[in-house]
Amino acid sequence: MAAQQRLDDLMLEDRSYMREPQWNATQRLATPLWLILVVANVIIYGAQEIAPATLGKFVLVPEDLLRGHVWQLLTFQFLHGGLFHLIINCAMIWMFGRVLELQMGTGRFLGLYLFSGVAGGLLQCAVPWVMGDALGMKIGVVGASAGIFGLITAFALLHWEEEITLLLLFIIPVRMRAKWMLLVLAIIGGLGMLDRGAGIAHAAHLGGMLGALWFAAQFVPQAQWAGPMWLTKLRIEWPRREEKEGRKIIRASGTRVYANHDQPATVVDAQTTGGAEDYISREVDPILEKISREGIHSLTDREHEILEAARKRMSQR
Repeated sequence: MAAQQRLDDLMLEDRSYMREPQWNATQRLATPLWLILVVANVIIYGAQEIAPATLGKFVLVPEDLLRGHVWQLLTFQFLHGGLFHLIINCAMIWMFGRVLELQMGTGRFLGLYLFSGVAGGLLQCAVPWVMGDALGMKIGVVGASAGIFGLITAFALLHWEEEITLLLLFIIPVRMRAKWMLLVLAIIGGLGMLDRGAGIAHAAHLGGMLGALWFAAQFVPQAQWAGPMWLTKLRIEWPRREEKEGRKIIRASGTRVYANHDQPATVVDAQTTGGAEDYISREVDPILEKISREGIHSLTDREHEILEAARKRMSQR
């Protein structure tokens, strides 16, 4: 009865482990990756101003990429066309990057940012490869915008119904849900490609968004996913480590499955193996303590599944 009462009264969000951690000296001294990216962009922009001619080979040019200058897919992301361009992009990295780095972890955040930038660069180059100069896109491209549009896309997928405030023309505040922001940006990007005189790499923006969709489907655990679940069909199902090593897997139903290569899997309900009280102490508490110590991004897919199963079991009571 005590265990049942605990499940009835206790929500995971109310536990001390799930509350915002208190920042200590060690945490304050750690440099977040989003800040490193901002500083890198500022330093490289300074180098551009000092010696602009020496950085020309790092600009992304469709014809150069065909000649094998593949490094341009990375280097163009850290170059900018002017001070205002730099300021806007750094502000966007701060706005979306600091949230995503906490949710996704440093490694996934960096992978998302760079992969989106590369995907955007490839699409920006693919259009003139296929269509020639019909859209005026054979010119060189610089800027972090492709990676930033990837960050915006991932943010929308993780905060699908959340309302955010945007500055229209950098002056007028406009509130909209993240999902509508994503749709508006996609429409602007598609229509903007038709404007030869825009001077904006709209194809790179769209490519960054598409790259982020694919990256999120592969590497963002479904427990964090708030966008349309049909997009997770983009996920490539690689053989899972848990299946290879015969580890136990927690399914959404709250049952524990013991996988073994030599014997059929056996299913045991969590409440019959020591009771609900023991289940929480043994399975859930260590994970919540890990979140408190290392952050939610440190969890494995299996640990995310355990938490999701626990939430569903509690919400059904």
